[in-house]
Amino acid sequence: MADPVPPASGRLVVLGAGAIGGLAGAFMTQAGHDVVLVDRWVEHVEAMNRHGLVIDGVRGPMTIPVRASTPESLEGPLGVVLVATKSQHTIEAIRQILPLLTADSAIVSFQNGFNEPDIAELLSGHGLPGISQVIGSIPNYGGALLDPGRIEFVHEGAIQLGEMDGAMSERLRSLAGQLSALTEVQLSANIWGQIWAKEVYSAQVVFSALVDAPIRETLGVERYARIAGAIVREALEIAEANGIVVEAFDFFDPANYRPQTPDDTRRLLDNINHAIWLLKKDQNTGYAFKKQGSGIWWDIVYRNRPSEVRASNGKLVEYGRRVGADTRLNDRMCSMIYEIENGTRPLGLQNYDELEAYAAEIGRALP
Repeated sequence: MADPVPPASGRLVVLGAGAIGGLAGAFMTQAGHDVVLVDRWVEHVEAMNRHGLVIDGVRGPMTIPVRASTPESLEGPLGVVLVATKSQHTIEAIRQILPLLTADSAIVSFQNGFNEPDIAELLSGHGLPGISQVIGSIPNYGGALLDPGRIEFVHEGAIQLGEMDGAMSERLRSLAGQLSALTEVQLSANIWGQIWAKEVYSAQVVFSALVDAPIRETLGVERYARIAGAIVREALEIAEANGIVVEAFDFFDPANYRPQTPDDTRRLLDNINHAIWLLKKDQNTGYAFKKQGSGIWWDIVYRNRPSEVRASNGKLVEYGRRVGADTRLNDRMCSMIYEIENGTRPLGLQNYDELEAYAAEIGRALP
């Protein structure tokens, strides 16, 4: 199949130099690629330019010299742009660089959430090709931005990468080669299905953020795992109602989340327990992490800022409503997160009690 657009030329820009973007940009720079890290946090940009990016964590301490810029100081034209901002900041961030993009530029949604259609709409609305410029991805490694110029590499993980039409294009292979400086890159012919799979599975992550407790006290408790399983089952039904072929990955098999009998539910709970065991094993590196949380929970408890839920699971609910799917459990869960963010609901196990009662009330509990 021919490339949807010509291979992108010019320097590679990482838009959003937090943990995910910063690690990618640093390791690609170290491998000799022409990369500039872009961030609106001036102190972070200045620290990177002055001292390099200081990285600690699972690969040990290191400092990698990088080039960094604020969006206002960035020069074009731009080739490949990895958008590694929080999902809710995606459109705002791309708007800042729109004058620097050409029809040959490629935009990679290097983040969580369903951002690809919104990016395409923004581009086409400004006279650019649109969806053919967009590349989907799932960065499965993890990290934390600790201070200006300092990142912690929290866990390893591969990157899934794919054209939105499934083509194995030249630009896709070229980008995969660059990103392989950081970690394994897996090319996908169904990246949209993989993105949906991660968001469906991540409903459990949103669920775990309703309390301030470690995973062994949330998904590690059978009663609570049953609620989470019901929420993921509904999320999977939303995907299927939208005609999405949800891809299996790692320890997530969509078939496990369609329990019809108590025995099916037992197999699902065993699968969740095994996933927790794998997570703990992978995180047992001997390194004492300075960052003690992650993702949604970290944003709410420590950053005191809105999480990505509106741009990820919130959008999943919107997709469900459009096709008339049952979204009640995910809708209630997201609403609870929003209330926690605005200070009208406390974190705590009482949120699980409420969801459990609601699932039973509407007949959505697992068998």
